[in-house]
Amino acid sequence: MSLLSLQDINISFGGPLLFQDVNFNLESGERVALLGRNGTGKTTLLKVLNGDQEPDAGLVVRRQGLTTALLTQEVPQDLKGTVLDLVTGGLGEIGHLLSEYHQAGSELAVKGNDNSVLKRMELIQQQLESKGGWHIHQRVDRAVMRMNLPAETEFKTLSAGMKRRVLLARALVSEPDVLMLDEPTNHMDIEAITWLEEFLTSYNGALLFVTHDRVLVQKVATRIIDIDRGRLSSWDCNYELYLERKAAYLDSEEIQWEKFDKKLLKEEAWLRRGVKARRARDEGRKKKLLDMRENRRRRREQVGQVQMKVHQAQRSGRMVLETKKISFAYEDRPIVKDFTTTVMRGDRVGIIGPNGSGKTTLLRLLLGELQPQEGNTRLGVNLEIVYFDQMREQLEDEETVIDNVADGNDYVLINGNRRHVIGYLQDFLFSPERSRCRVKVLSGGERNRLLLAKFLARPSNLLVLDEPTNDLDVETLELLEDLLMDYNGTLLLVSHDRAFLDNVVTSTLVLEGEGRIGEYIGGYKDWLLQRSQEENPVKTKESKKPAKSQKPKLDNKPRKLTYKEERELEGLPQLIEELENRKEELFSLVSEPGFYKKEGKVITETNEKLAALEQELTEAYQRWESLEELKSARENNG
Repeated sequence: MSLLSLQDINISFGGPLLFQDVNFNLESGERVALLGRNGTGKTTLLKVLNGDQEPDAGLVVRRQGLTTALLTQEVPQDLKGTVLDLVTGGLGEIGHLLSEYHQAGSELAVKGNDNSVLKRMELIQQQLESKGGWHIHQRVDRAVMRMNLPAETEFKTLSAGMKRRVLLARALVSEPDVLMLDEPTNHMDIEAITWLEEFLTSYNGALLFVTHDRVLVQKVATRIIDIDRGRLSSWDCNYELYLERKAAYLDSEEIQWEKFDKKLLKEEAWLRRGVKARRARDEGRKKKLLDMRENRRRRREQVGQVQMKVHQAQRSGRMVLETKKISFAYEDRPIVKDFTTTVMRGDRVGIIGPNGSGKTTLLRLLLGELQPQEGNTRLGVNLEIVYFDQMREQLEDEETVIDNVADGNDYVLINGNRRHVIGYLQDFLFSPERSRCRVKVLSGGERNRLLLAKFLARPSNLLVLDEPTNDLDVETLELLEDLLMDYNGTLLLVSHDRAFLDNVVTSTLVLEGEGRIGEYIGGYKDWLLQRSQEENPVKTKESKKPAKSQKPKLDNKPRKLTYKEERELEGLPQLIEELENRKEELFSLVSEPGFYKKEGKVITETNEKLAALEQELTEAYQRWESLEELKSARENNG
């Protein structure tokens, strides 16, 4: 029996159905990623599955005795107490006893052997023993240690990312059969996200999570549930294959709809020619036409895509900014120390580092908004800077969406083209009604889209983006990536989104602690590779056994390919071509409209073959590239 199932679920909020006749099953051990555009109902679905919201129609079936835990997208503002209080707070009476026991222990550490405190601890200890609380106590300790949480620290003093770790620990200590996570990586730095990935891949219970982090989906999910136009579709594959198959499905759907619409037009023309359908054989045709009209009426079109364009200013000078040996510290904590760099026109620079390491401070130093305590910063000429703020403080909550973008005007000017503000906002998926709402009622994703609309309407040749990806759905993220790749100006980007960094930036600044700023070519993956090479330098035989009277000689000359490797390199292009052909055949098969109506065993086996073929092809490309690089390096070094 499934852990959880939805049967013919319908949900609406007074308007069109958010979910229509939805069915879903969650099995033991599954790790399911829930994907869909902002506003499609991902959070609502989690609430229904967790029992926090009732559907308008249909059934939610839970296995008897099933326990669930939900980590919400937003951190509740009314939570008080220490980290330990919060973690144990989800355990009911036993959690309350554990919290009291720790408080008494803290008092004892301050007061010494106080008899009243000792008696209270003894009483609590007896109650815990009678309820089996010590086993749960060990579980709490493991969760606190595993997540590196400061147990005695007040929850309200923590960063947003650390608060989410605490709430995750709170969910885990109850050992739920099903763990549900709504955007768990929001406000987490890359180190914390990497830890979360490792934790989730080893989690023994069932997992259902919503995220815009594409790397997290690729590494963690065993299945993907796609929400599109009120319906759920299941994809038993990894994220990359899901993207290919979803695109093929949408292409097939569009072709089928075109055929349907042509047939409908033909039947409508037949009826308009004056045929009154008096004959018996025409009654059936007329009834089919009415059914086709109803089907066309009920069809739900795809949600529109954001249409983003940057208002580009005149070109800046060739040199955009330059720093020479700048240093800056808060009291005794160095943020930047002896940092020198030059950013040229057209550079796309990523900035990464742990939460609280000073990424925003570094941005302000680079832009001249904050003066270094040592060294100097010089900005280039003709700079027009647009700054996308991490905290979204540049939006006026009491103003309407329209006024935030157009400052009371009816039109905005984009690259010389005059656009009505309502039409411009529709490019960012704001309906005319939503455009007249006050900003304070918008969701996180809507606020992010609005801020993009506001700042992309301003002319710029230096675009500064501080965490622009929070709360954006995957489709909008990819469109933003394309826009930034086509941007002719210069980009400074702070982000914890690894895929976004890899796809956009040309170099990366890394805050490495103690004021050190590392500068690396490429994005996140390139930084990892260069860092590993620095930490694990290759030692040659000569360097291991240097002559006593001489300095060791390092032979950095690349080695020659072996005979076997040369033959392998010659055969790899043909192998790759064969694999590509086999992949194309399988992909054509799964892209057929009727493929997913076949038996489940056939679908699973075909998808597994395609996944294995993708892996084999990836390995073949990697092997070919490594052998080619080795061969070229040897030839270039004589």
